[in-house]
Amino acid sequence: VQLVESGGGLAQPGGSLRLSCVASGFQFSHYDMSWFRQAPGREREFVAHIGWDWDTTHYADDVKGRFTISRNNSKTTLFLQMNNLKPEDTGLYYCGKRKDFAPTFKTIRDYDYWGQGTQVTVSS
Repeated sequence: VQLVESGGGLAQPGGSLRLSCVASGFQFSHYDMSWFRQAPGREREFVAHIGWDWDTTHYADDVKGRFTISRNNSKTTLFLQMNNLKPEDTGLYYCGKRKDFAPTFKTIRDYDYWGQGTQVTVSS
């Protein structure tokens, strides 16, 4: 299994970035996927989740209405469109593959594979 994130960078407050995560080594279309982030000195936290059939999505309260998670199963790619960015969105963003029979989607224990992360910095 391999997950490779890209698309991070420096953005101004109010700006936008689009993250991508290319997956390989497993049947991407059969698994829920999520984005998490980790700020310096803090634990990795849930950002957004999408069901295997892309019909179900969930968001952390502080990104709801600003971020949109999506997927292209034919291209085995997960996306995170981030609009109206805030300095508190700064962190290392990871995509994760949800485990079979995971009880929830909001904790790191629900995932068995992660990418290496892509850095997002929001600053003026």
